[in-house]
Amino acid sequence: MPAITRPSTRRALLGAGLASLFALSAPALAHHGWSWAESEQMTLEGTIKTISMAPPHPSLQVTARDGTLWQVDLGNPRQTANSGFTGDTAKPGDAITVLGNRNRDQTKPHMKAVRITLAGTNYDMYPERIGSN
Repeated sequence: MPAITRPSTRRALLGAGLASLFALSAPALAHHGWSWAESEQMTLEGTIKTISMAPPHPSLQVTARDGTLWQVDLGNPRQTANSGFTGDTAKPGDAITVLGNRNRDQTKPHMKAVRITLAGTNYDMYPERIGSN
């Protein structure tokens, strides 16, 4: 026989469940937005060290000319594929130029790419953001 609960108990359980769900999803929502990045765009020139096409978003590690290793987040998998960039488009050692938005925390060499350029070909992850500050 099912347990009988009072409406107030059910509301409390539902509220606790929703609060838990929100608490668990908030970091993912914050990570995938742009709030962590500066509004002004920058250009990074360097060499690809690694390529990852794994969800939640493809990413590159790029060694800048000064030797700093940068984490470069690309668009989500669909956006990245729509840009024409795939796991076979580039390889470690390739020269790359990245236009994007840097992490607000200047101690972190981390940015979100708006466009990447390889061998003169542009791959636009977020074409609507190119040149917008």
